[in-house]
Amino acid sequence: MGDFATDLWSHPRLTTAVAEEDWGAVFRTYRRLTGISQMKLGERIGLVQPDVSEIERGRRRVTSVEVRQRIIAGLGIPPERLPAAAVTEPLPVPGLAFSGTAPDEDLLARVTNAVDGAHRVDGATLDWLDRLLAEHRRAEDFIGSRPLVEVMSQQLRSVVNLYASARGPLAERVVRLAAEHAQFLAWMAQDQGQSAAALAWYDRSHEWALEAGDADMAATTLSMKAHMAWSGGRGLRCVRLAEAARWSAPATSLGVRGMAAQMQARGHALNHAPDEARRLLDEAQDLISRAAERPEDEPPWMYFYDETWFTLQRGMAAMHLGDWAEATRHLTTGLGALPDHYRRDLTWYRACLAHAHAAAGEAEQAFAAALASAPAASDIGRPHAWNELHTTAATLLRRGAPEGHRLTDALKQYD
Repeated sequence: MGDFATDLWSHPRLTTAVAEEDWGAVFRTYRRLTGISQMKLGERIGLVQPDVSEIERGRRRVTSVEVRQRIIAGLGIPPERLPAAAVTEPLPVPGLAFSGTAPDEDLLARVTNAVDGAHRVDGATLDWLDRLLAEHRRAEDFIGSRPLVEVMSQQLRSVVNLYASARGPLAERVVRLAAEHAQFLAWMAQDQGQSAAALAWYDRSHEWALEAGDADMAATTLSMKAHMAWSGGRGLRCVRLAEAARWSAPATSLGVRGMAAQMQARGHALNHAPDEARRLLDEAQDLISRAAERPEDEPPWMYFYDETWFTLQRGMAAMHLGDWAEATRHLTTGLGALPDHYRRDLTWYRACLAHAHAAAGEAEQAFAAALASAPAASDIGRPHAWNELHTTAATLLRRGAPEGHRLTDALKQYD
């Protein structure tokens, strides 16, 4: 493999393309020489297939330093082939390749011993990996996604390695566990604003869920992609993906169906369709209330999905509909009931509450909510919450409220 890689980057067309930083030519030549698809190339560099296609055709230029470094690291371009200005410290590839800093030694030892030491799969090992994943999900609620990405990447590698020695029902369970890990990695990439990596992980999770016959995870990945569309302001795509989560996997749990219904509602709210949004929110609330009666029937990753969380979602929908009184009421109620160990969500929804207060003309309340969110938003590193705080400041400034300048000055200490 090493000789092949050396010969590959000695190819004159690749050498010229890299030296000129003609990334479209790099992609075309690399794929022709290696025989890989645009999708597989995208997986290596953390881009979705349509973006790879646009770059290949010259319809999109690579201007981001981060994307350039992901290409260099993901394709293994030797530093000596790069122009001097492009040689920088390589960044981890946030796509489907495993890279970056090794996880905690104790965790690595435990996972490695479970896989490499035993050289076999048994139910007890998979039970332990299930519990470990659940612990990491709850840890992420408090510390945020940034510290856990490399740990979870290594853990997924260990799960995938188990598949070779798994047979029968155990093999299906390994694939299901891999789908859950991939979904968690997708969420963490999404949380850090790495959309291409998140989409790639969701696609992989969805594929594994279908292979394992896991309707709940297959539907959840579509709902989470709907959430990504909502986050990007794409209401129609949000609605369509949420609809797909419902009709493509009808035999799902009540909670999973409720999640899809509320995502449909949020897409309609984003499109300023209040009747459809409120109808679907009522439908989602009914599903969630019924799910709460039998929590044992819900998949493990739905542990957070309850009446409190749904109240916060109603507040988000109300924000898009411009009903600021309803938004602040639901967000205040939900935040009051949200336990302290949901530090990540407390940070986000406090930032949203600040925005809602500012839009409602309630400058003092907006300033107080923003100040309550800012320290954790900086510590956890949540770009979405941080953007919401700056939106709050901008709204206050447009309204001529003195709190706008005060908030802008306060946020500077965290920038």
